[in-house]
Amino acid sequence: MKRITATFLDEITHDIPSQNWGREDWAREFGLYRRIGIDTVVLIRSGYRERCVFAAKSVPDLLPVREDLGRMFLDLAEENGLVLYWGTYDSGVHWMRQSWWREVELNQRFLDEVAERYGSSPAFGGWYLAHEAARHENHIVELFNGIGGHCRSLKDVPVLISPYPMGTKQFAAEHAFTLTETREHWERVFAEAQGAFDICAFQDGQVQYSELEEFHQMVHDIAAGTGVEVWANIESFDRDMPIKFPPADWRYLRTKMEVASRYAARLMTFEFAHFMSPHSCYPSARNLFARYCEEFEIQTDGQN
Repeated sequence: MKRITATFLDEITHDIPSQNWGREDWAREFGLYRRIGIDTVVLIRSGYRERCVFAAKSVPDLLPVREDLGRMFLDLAEENGLVLYWGTYDSGVHWMRQSWWREVELNQRFLDEVAERYGSSPAFGGWYLAHEAARHENHIVELFNGIGGHCRSLKDVPVLISPYPMGTKQFAAEHAFTLTETREHWERVFAEAQGAFDICAFQDGQVQYSELEEFHQMVHDIAAGTGVEVWANIESFDRDMPIKFPPADWRYLRTKMEVASRYAARLMTFEFAHFMSPHSCYPSARNLFARYCEEFEIQTDGQN
């Protein structure tokens, strides 16, 4: 079974709480990543609606930004020998209203600013396209091509996406897709957005445990022959509970990791800091971390 070697950083978020960490907290966390074999961090988005990780001039009507989190994350990644993938901006509006060109144009201006500010950082090793999709809809192909292509023109490093299947653990049965339907949609996306991204890490938490083997085989088959590398986004939070979102039960997280390890080149997670870190605001995350370390015989020497 493969270890988790990459994690998202969820600082501009929709649905999980802020941990109110400062630089010392993040420095401790990044040091932990280095010690346990996580070598890649992915900023899940650098802006969403009126929030941003730096005081961007290209995005109107931002809330006050008093800390340059983008610089802090890049500096901490460099100090710890990690690679950071920079997440793009999500307006939460234009592409949902089918005005995909506005989303692309806004991101292009924003990413010009990102590249000028941060592109020379030695830790800046990739891009993440923050627009998550479950199917061929909301002009996702135009977004991937327009934003992914612009990312590559600014800094030619790998581009990552992390889509999700419309499985029954997230969608009601009448709205959920079968894996066959998911395959049909994503075969079209891969074909029509060829060259826009290099790595695909499908989220795994929306399908039933009994579907995991077929699901990962499907993703492997879709990517075969396209030149896209397959990672697996192993969700370390629990969708089985009636509340959003507690850390996962180790028994089932381990099951997901075992299956994904047979198909994916790498395992990443959403999201270590909240759901697996010994520093998390969730006490059960500390226990999950302890079980993970036991499994892989990881010695932290008390330096958590």
